[in-house]
Amino acid sequence: MHYDFSWEKNHEFPCYPKRDLALIRGKKSVVWDQDGKKYIDCVSGHGTAFVGHCHPRVYKAVRRQSQNLITCPGIFYNDQRKILIKKLTEISPPYLKQFYFSNSGAESIEAAIKFARLATGKSEFISAFRGFHGRTLGALSATHNPKYRQDFLPLLPGFTHVPYNKVDKLADLVTENTAGIILEPVQGEGGVHIADPLYLKKVEQLCREQDILLIMDEIQTGLGRTGKMFAFQHFDIKPDIVCLAKSIAGGLPLGVTMGTDRISIKTGKHGSTFGGNPLSCTAASAVIHTIQEQRLDKAAARKGSYFLAKLKELRLPVIKEVRGIGLMIGIEIRVKVKPVILALMEKGVLALPAGPNIIRLLPPAVITYKEIDRVIETISNLLYSTYSQK
Repeated sequence: MHYDFSWEKNHEFPCYPKRDLALIRGKKSVVWDQDGKKYIDCVSGHGTAFVGHCHPRVYKAVRRQSQNLITCPGIFYNDQRKILIKKLTEISPPYLKQFYFSNSGAESIEAAIKFARLATGKSEFISAFRGFHGRTLGALSATHNPKYRQDFLPLLPGFTHVPYNKVDKLADLVTENTAGIILEPVQGEGGVHIADPLYLKKVEQLCREQDILLIMDEIQTGLGRTGKMFAFQHFDIKPDIVCLAKSIAGGLPLGVTMGTDRISIKTGKHGSTFGGNPLSCTAASAVIHTIQEQRLDKAAARKGSYFLAKLKELRLPVIKEVRGIGLMIGIEIRVKVKPVILALMEKGVLALPAGPNIIRLLPPAVITYKEIDRVIETISNLLYSTYSQK
């Protein structure tokens, strides 16, 4: 069938680098386009569909809740919000016992910035080169890449950036007014770079010594994608604030800012009309239940190890490095990535860039080994046939 792209092309603000592909339907790790063509989805809504597209438990829970109550502002208690809080306490370390609900990852970072300022009485923050924390003005201030920042200057004052995995450089910029250090345990948009465990331990120690809040951005890594429920659990650290979004509600909008008892704020200092609405909370509880019951964090660890090992066996000259953890994988290549991403799409594999020369793969945890093999074969054949002579 013919799909008319013109309505979106002509009437949406051109914020996104659109591909000429309309996704119409999805199930598990597969999506279908306007013509019924099938794709293995390693984009999965920028990592949101960790339990798979349209998981039966999630859509049944959402359908049921939509008949009861869709919206409920934070000035009232709600049964679905209570259930989600209980689920979050089940999967979170016991020292993370306060939760604020918003609608996105960027909003969860905004809350973390405000909460850190309120809790410490200080106003400055340090984050990392290549770090990405969102596009709202506060989250963008923590984000490093100039291409996202330049057109919106001046941003919030008091934000500085340092090399990732270099604790000495970070320590040099700490002042008596540093409220928080904001880091990703794995830099996703920045190229799938994994933190050095010793680095994070030293950052944690620095935070304790200097009365600074350690803020972990787990928007892309949280809820099982790296093989543990939270990526910071790979590093034996105890952050003061953890930000979640993406995978948590199976594709519905939800952000969560989790904090320790140290985060003390007064009523009325922050809020959100839609944050913590019953529909998104219901979806999130169903997602967490699914991850627990199907042990999808463990599945991500197993399948990710298999994926990485097979990719590293390719030995193609065009591949510079393969790195990743769980089902968060980056393939650094020696050519521009955009033509590769588009060519993979033509061959039935959807992937993301992570910088100018990195293929990023964020498949659902329910991806099968047969599908993994198909993705690897497609990448291998494309890179070999296109770039083996270059």
